[in-house]
Amino acid sequence: MAKPTDEWFGQAFGKAWKDKAEEIGRFNLAIFGKTGVGKSTLVNAIFGSEIAKTGIGEPVTRAEHLYLHQSGTLGVLDTRGLEVGRDNATLIAELRDYLHGMRRKPLADQLHVAWYCVRAGDRRFEATEADFVRALHDLGLPVILVLTQVPRARGRVHPDAEALAASIAALDLPIQDGLIHYTMALADDFTAQTAYGLQEVLDATFRGAPDGVAHAITAAQRIDFDRKRERAEVAIKAATGAATTAGASPIPFSDAAILVPVQIGMMASIAVTYGISLERSTAASIAATAAATTAGRSLVTNLIKFVPGAGTAVAAPISATVAGTFTYAMGHAWMRVCERLARGELGPVGGVLDSDAVKRVFLEEFKSQAGRRKLSS
Repeated sequence: MAKPTDEWFGQAFGKAWKDKAEEIGRFNLAIFGKTGVGKSTLVNAIFGSEIAKTGIGEPVTRAEHLYLHQSGTLGVLDTRGLEVGRDNATLIAELRDYLHGMRRKPLADQLHVAWYCVRAGDRRFEATEADFVRALHDLGLPVILVLTQVPRARGRVHPDAEALAASIAALDLPIQDGLIHYTMALADDFTAQTAYGLQEVLDATFRGAPDGVAHAITAAQRIDFDRKRERAEVAIKAATGAATTAGASPIPFSDAAILVPVQIGMMASIAVTYGISLERSTAASIAATAAATTAGRSLVTNLIKFVPGAGTAVAAPISATVAGTFTYAMGHAWMRVCERLARGELGPVGGVLDSDAVKRVFLEEFKSQAGRRKLSS
């Protein structure tokens, strides 16, 4: 049975998570290419399998040939019933109407980047495909051209793929950075093929997309944890500064009321940045804050004695140094938990989140970070 404080905290965290997700918005990717080139495999390799689970998605044109799949901070637009090359005119006409209707909408509802995929094994790139890429560019979409399923051995891609890329490059197409990206989305143990090229496609996507959706891309993608850490560090720095200011407040009993929202907001921001679902991150955050309270009591002699979220009156104001240090250590410990969750390293036990494992990971990192900041025990 949940404790009253857990219930309160879960509700507060849930609201903060939803607010942060709305603030970050959504990155919308259009993906094109002939049937069977591996578009879904490429999307899933970079952004995870959530989009595939959403099914066919929602039609966004009256003709019902363009479908938008939505999952959190990611939207993926693809086609049904029409083939690039054969149905270019119809596809472009529908896409033009769709883009025209989005121009007055918020950035999160607009289309930001297009991937055009070509399977290396097909060994050809037709003139109609080149025309389609040019048409996408004319519509104002940055186009990233990707060769899929490209074999590589001893650091070199297959000569046929190199020849195909050279023939495409000779067309001088208006593609992002003028680059053609070789990829192998999935590793194959039988042929000893490793996955590669995904980071380069993601980097090109960041360069092509508007700055305003960079955080959404960071949250949606599943391969670049350096970018996630950088975003999380920004949230921790802001919360630490706010907590330091709150801790220095001379107003009696004011610290808890200020610190708890600051820390909840920080944790929600980090959870969304790491792509942790609302349900999963809420459960983990309750376990983590329980650990944080225990750790705070044992590590900081003048730390306020309260369960985060309970609204309990405090015995004395928290000093600025302690408030900032505690929030800093708490943020980094929570970031560690979120990264382990995002990597699938804190698996559920019997279908339920392993709260004990969350607490162990959190406490280990909290003590390490607190020690670096020279908290006295």
